Amino acid sequence: MAHSDRNNKNKQNKQYPFERFASVRRYIDFDFKNPSWMLYVSDANGQFNVWREIFDLNFDGHQCSSYPLTNFVDNSVRRVFSSPMDDSAIFFADHNGNENFQIYKIEDVFNCWPEQITFKPQIRHEWGSECFSHDGKYIAYGSNEKDPSSMLVHVRNMKSDNDDSFCVTDRGGWYVPGYWSPNNKKLNCSQLVTLADYSVWILDVESRRMEKIDLGEEKSRFIVGPWSPDGNGFYVLSDSNREFIGIAFYHIGNSQLEWMATPQHDVELIDICLDGKLLAWTENVDGYSKLYVKDLDSQKVKEVALTLTTDTAAVSLEVVIEKLKLSPDGKRIGFMMDCPTSPTNVYVVDIDRDDEYPCTRVTTSLLGNLSENMLIKPRVLKYKSFDSLEISAYFYKPFTTSATASLQKTAEKNGIKFGAVLSLHGGPTAQERPYYDYSGLYQYLAHNGLAVIAPNFRGSTGYGKSFEKKIYHDWGGNELKDIEHAINWLLSQDWVDPKRIGVFGGSFGGFATLSCVTRLPQYSLRAAVDIVGPSNLVTFLKTVPEHWKGLTFELVGDPEKEERFLNERSPITFVDSINPVTSLLVIQGANDPRVAKSESDQIVKKLNDKGLDVDYMVFEDEGHGFTKYSNQIKALKKSAEFLVEKLS
Repeated sequence: MAHSDRNNKNKQNKQYPFERFASVRRYIDFDFKNPSWMLYVSDANGQFNVWREIFDLNFDGHQCSSYPLTNFVDNSVRRVFSSPMDDSAIFFADHNGNENFQIYKIEDVFNCWPEQITFKPQIRHEWGSECFSHDGKYIAYGSNEKDPSSMLVHVRNMKSDNDDSFCVTDRGGWYVPGYWSPNNKKLNCSQLVTLADYSVWILDVESRRMEKIDLGEEKSRFIVGPWSPDGNGFYVLSDSNREFIGIAFYHIGNSQLEWMATPQHDVELIDICLDGKLLAWTENVDGYSKLYVKDLDSQKVKEVALTLTTDTAAVSLEVVIEKLKLSPDGKRIGFMMDCPTSPTNVYVVDIDRDDEYPCTRVTTSLLGNLSENMLIKPRVLKYKSFDSLEISAYFYKPFTTSATASLQKTAEKNGIKFGAVLSLHGGPTAQERPYYDYSGLYQYLAHNGLAVIAPNFRGSTGYGKSFEKKIYHDWGGNELKDIEHAINWLLSQDWVDPKRIGVFGGSFGGFATLSCVTRLPQYSLRAAVDIVGPSNLVTFLKTVPEHWKGLTFELVGDPEKEERFLNERSPITFVDSINPVTSLLVIQGANDPRVAKSESDQIVKKLNDKGLDVDYMVFEDEGHGFTKYSNQIKALKKSAEFLVEKLS
């Protein structure tokens, strides 16, 4: 046998530990300063911190120089903005996951250390689409300082030595600051009135007056975008009179919306270069992203078909673009993108060309020396639910890579059956997408012979607003039937062992996981992992942040007026129904502001009182998810090995 053949065979038979799949750096934000350097947020040193990256794309193979600008251990940076006028920057960070974000300034990213500029640990400061005004004088942000039940827009004068900040929204509500006008005198913003009804406002910073924009009577989403360079209007992402979100331009002069793009799928991200000559946006097509640019002089639109050059060829990319930013000169696009075989990285592409758009990867996120030919690419499958509604799901089948083809043939020949994991996304108004998700959890499970099906049940975004609204005031209702039909799809496959099916989910996905084991006991689910999921809808709704309560009551229910209804939908009500074969793992952050720790405490107590098999992990220094790399690994390693142990 040839040496290379022996190596390939050994690689096929060797089981890699979870840490190898989870050996990743996480990147969650970036901002261009100029075409040659950027700031980004990464946990490369174990916690989310701000980094500076200088790169030379003209050098063969390109050169990068990374430098950390913060060194937080217990605080985690969530968003960074570079000043358009100098080398200063603003970022937002919270403490141990409590989401009460404070604002920090770096006076000079080449020479200075960060300085905290807000000191109100019980107050939440939220970023908007754009922070700095174009002249660098002001920053805009949201805050619940005046009223815990409202998020109001505040502006701060960065040229003042004092805390020269003021509020520019004079009435209660949840306002999200948008973009500065070219003359730096006005700011557009969206107000979340209901889940599907947004208002648009123009805020005059000088007079501190609010002007509501009349965009019609239909309740629709209106997400403000950047202004045109002449200040005559701004772009808006909206689903007004449509199923999907398109791009429109609001003309201030005639108070009219002019539609620019109306695809039969959602537009997600939008940006415009400083001179206003180029507009870029992304569209969500079956979970993957399409990138488009429009020359606003010629009105020509073209798709940017992204490629990545390898040692042997230029490979077309099927990815999810998570953030989009044009360089100030409009010649480059920076973006963060993820795909099933690679965690999120920051890329840059030159768009000064007509056909091919080779990407340059600026960061490196996957560190486990995993060959791509051993990583699973999911397929999209469709199945019908109880009412014939079509549900889309991503499906990862083990041993379907080129590196494991022989193992698949052997399994088929010998009639070997596989276990399977049902993965349920959070939100619920979010979307399962083809990510390298949960630090490679899906890849690890497939590597260990477990299939993964991840459905976009009703309520998921990306399939039209009518589909999304089907879960409003129906948690634990028809979406649970969609999930049940995913289980039935698995059971219809002759290679699936019906006695080795498990379920996994976080946040709403954790709630859905608990709903599966308490309300679908007939399927004898062997294992369940609930990460920060509500167990009791009444207590959950009473403890969400104050400014969330109006929208959350609309989404789920009113805990004072609908207690009986909510109890009928709460997993904790049905603990007695859990099948004795089911083992549970519950994971919770002690500082979680969205799903209080009491949600996990109360169901774990009930499970223990019933003598059921449950393991409980609490992270004292985390909130709704994991900011520290070490905690992320501990939680997901435990989840991964728990599922493999119970289902293999």
